[in-house]
Amino acid sequence: MIRIQGAVRAANRAKQKLKQGITPQEVTSFQQFVNDSIKAIEQICIQAELTPKQLPAPSRQAYHFLQNIDLNNLPLIHSQSIATATSVSKLHLKNVLKKQGTIQQHIERITANSTPQTIQSLSQTLANCTAEIEKICSERQLTPAALNTPSRRAYAWMKFLTEEDNLQLHLDALYRARTLGQKIMATQRQNKIKVKVELTNFACLYKYKTTPNQTHLQLSEGFIQADDDILTAVMKVALEGKSKKEVRLVRQFGLTEAYQDVILELDLIADVAAETPLGDHYNLDELFEKVNREYFESNLDKPRLTWNRVLTKRKFGHYEKARDRVAIGQILDDRRIPEFVVEFVLYHELLHKHHGISWVKGKCRAHTPAFRRSERQFRFYREASEWLKKLVEGRS
Repeated sequence: MIRIQGAVRAANRAKQKLKQGITPQEVTSFQQFVNDSIKAIEQICIQAELTPKQLPAPSRQAYHFLQNIDLNNLPLIHSQSIATATSVSKLHLKNVLKKQGTIQQHIERITANSTPQTIQSLSQTLANCTAEIEKICSERQLTPAALNTPSRRAYAWMKFLTEEDNLQLHLDALYRARTLGQKIMATQRQNKIKVKVELTNFACLYKYKTTPNQTHLQLSEGFIQADDDILTAVMKVALEGKSKKEVRLVRQFGLTEAYQDVILELDLIADVAAETPLGDHYNLDELFEKVNREYFESNLDKPRLTWNRVLTKRKFGHYEKARDRVAIGQILDDRRIPEFVVEFVLYHELLHKHHGISWVKGKCRAHTPAFRRSERQFRFYREASEWLKKLVEGRS
């Protein structure tokens, strides 16, 4: 299978620029960069007699991201904002990664022999670490979004685990992965080789390193939602060598909503964009009052509401339980988008707050049958769904 060099790099460059914002002077060059990147990928596919859908997962995802950028509705900033936006990415704090490493060791001990006391101690350590980082940032009149990339990811990971449900899923996934790994090694009669598994916040699906005495496997935090068959597949890749079947299964999991929701949650924790419900065309505070009155009899407590640049055409909204925050994709703050479409996305996310989650075989399920029944009660359900489908397909 062909791997396109530079596709992921181009997508990451575009993603970072969208987060920072684009000046009016940069619009044409940014549009040209995105179009040229898409054409280059498509040309390589033509030469290889492939379609973009047949590319390896990283290249395929990068292509879809570039293709789904709305080049006519870019997040613009004024020139005077550049200095502020640039300075936000230069905060360096010592020991953030060291603290993360200490917590990983704590987690490893817990999954080996967990007790309520040790789990409670871990929760307190996570809370203390994140509070300390937030205090330092606040004293400098900044937010954790100002941290450099490794420290920001470590902070987001620790903050994510301060939510009790997330921590439980994390510990359960680690325990299952390690148990499955030990079974695989037992069948190979290599019980003396240690299998070390970690879940963390990084850009890849997984990576591993093997020595004569140990295999150290690092998995993306998104694997907390993985079934045993997925964990078995990735453990086999690390312990027995790559096979097309296992690699394909793991990559397909990386494209699922369950995996992507966790990654999005991590991204939103330290999002660069300022939190505001007031958009250029729609006010989320006003829309909440309307939706709350019509569908919840004004009984739903108001969460934090904000427009967000991280969300794209493939993910229009997200509810963060830990921060009781609804984020709506800035792409919907457009006069060309009917108000009922924005209301529907907001309603969908508020339903997550209203219904909560259900646990099925150790996994959390958000889109339950009850959730879907409530979703269909929206007055313009079909019309809004069709609008969103057109947006995803680029037909609006």
